[in-house]
Order: sequence, then structure tokens, then C-alpha cells
Amino acid sequence: MRPVALLLAGLFCIASLRRMALAAGISLTICAPILYAQADFQVESNLVVLHATVADHQGRVVRDLPVTTFHVYEDGAPQNIVLFQQEDTPVTVGLVVDNSGSMRRKVPEVVAAATAFARSSNPEDQMFIVNFNERVWLGLPPGEAFVSDPDKLKAALLQIRSSGETALYDAIASALGHVRESPLSKRVLIVLSDGGDNASTRRFPEILSLLQQSNVIVYTVGLFDEYDKDRNPAVLKQLAKVSGGQAFFPKEVPDVTNVLQAVSRDIRNQYTIGYVPTNGKQDGTYRDVRVDLTGAHANLWTVRTRTGYFAAPQDSAPTGSQKAKER
Repeated sequence: MRPVALLLAGLFCIASLRRMALAAGISLTICAPILYAQADFQVESNLVVLHATVADHQGRVVRDLPVTTFHVYEDGAPQNIVLFQQEDTPVTVGLVVDNSGSMRRKVPEVVAAATAFARSSNPEDQMFIVNFNERVWLGLPPGEAFVSDPDKLKAALLQIRSSGETALYDAIASALGHVRESPLSKRVLIVLSDGGDNASTRRFPEILSLLQQSNVIVYTVGLFDEYDKDRNPAVLKQLAKVSGGQAFFPKEVPDVTNVLQAVSRDIRNQYTIGYVPTNGKQDGTYRDVRVDLTGAHANLWTVRTRTGYFAAPQDSAPTGSQKAKER
């Protein structure tokens, strides 16, 4: 290809990718030579976006790494990174709060921790609440799908009245449906529960499938009592792992505030990485994703991101008809 034609193809591809990113609410840094090399392919392909956290052995976030540190593999095949960014972008955060009887004495600390979290967030974040016991309901007042004001969030949390059983899986399905109504592309759920479930119509494998069809990061906070026979930390760990989040198990309920502050730092310091799969088939199959690190200190770091995705058209993701019905 002649230099002028190569330049025009590259500019056209950059413009196309920027339009895709803007439509999804993403501000991006372009790695132009890669785009030029595969311009025709990338204009017609779907961008896979990963949100990755890098931490050291003490769990401290590692910032300001160059794109050359990261290497992405899909089903074992190396992928070219075409989007790379680290900045505090607005995020939609859903608080999925256990309202069952076992949570009664923990509610004041949960309210205080969630309020502190909201006050430390980006002022453009959008937040919502999904409450659950044996039923599931949205916690914000009617007509307010999302709020950015920490005081409004606190007022809604103060309405919690703990009683009944636990429909955790139905609550997560409902939250995954509701978060898709936000225009922001970065989406997070924070699940505060003991991980037990004795009232859902959904089952755990179905929830994992819904989560893998989304690009939602899940952080779980296990709040256990010694006498709690329904607690299930394995469920909370699995939800976090497949989505690229993290599971926390504070020893004391007051520690929840510190846990949610750690979640806030995690969200604020993630790397956004995008690639166009070398396997361009949108055949609905599940693709394993792995991110490796290289560099002088890479052996001292770990990276977390979602473990894979379903290669299906965007409009085949979970829709309103697939949401857990509020009962």
C-alpha cells in the first residue's frame, strides 16, 4: 500500500474505533501502528474491552505501567492491544445488599461503609441499590434509576429492614439487568452477603453464565456469623474471580468500611485494555482470556481481569426479559 493510502486507511480506522469507543463511553489512547497494520480487519470487527488491576504482593495497586508490560491471550492465542488507558473514568456501581434476618445487626456498619464509599467515588459515578431477602427490589426511590449524591444513597440504605430468607442469585440477576440501563461503559457490582441462598428461583450456574455474558466486575464482601449455617464463601469467591473482581472476608463487621475503601482504590486505578480478536467469528462460544505481565518487576505483581467472554453479538446479551423479576 502506498504511504498516502496507508495513512488514510489508518486515520479512517482510528476514527472508526473512536466512534465505537465514544458510543460505549470510553476515552481511549490509540496505539496507531497496530491500527495501521490491520486497518481493514479492525473496522469490521468487535472490540473486546478488559478492565485490569495490577497489584503487588501486599495488595497495593501498581500504577503507570506502559502498554508494553501487558500481553493478552485469547484461547491461548496472542492478541494485539489497540486500546490502552489508565485514568479515573466514571463508573456505574450497584450495591447488592443482603436484607435477610441474619444481616440485622450488621446493617448500621453496612450503611456507614457504603456511604463512605460513595463519598470517595468519582462525582460522575452512577450508583444504585438492589435489596434482597426472599424477594428482590430496587432500593432507590421510584423514578430514580441511579444517583450520584452520597446523601441520597445513604437515605435509601437507611430504609433497610432485615428479615426473611436469602435470594442472592435472583438479586444478582436483577442487578445485572439494571446496570445495563446505565450509559456508562464501566460497570461494577458490590455484593454484601454471607453467600448463602435459600430462596432464589435462579441457580448458581445460570448466574455465572449471565455474568460471563456481561462486562461487569463483581466485588464480594462476605459478612459471616459463627452460627450462620447458610454461609457460602466459595460462591462469593467464584463470582469475583470470573469477573476480574475480588472477594473480601472481613473478620469484624466494622472492617467493611476499610474493605469498601480498598474496592474504591481498585476501581479508580484500573487499566482499560482493548483488542480485536484474531478469531473474528461471532459464534456464541466462550473464549478464555488471559493477561500476562512482563518487565523487571513483573514477577512481583499479579493482574486481575475477567477470565473470558461469550463471542456473541452485542444485542444477544442479557435483556430485560432475562432479568430476575422483582417479586
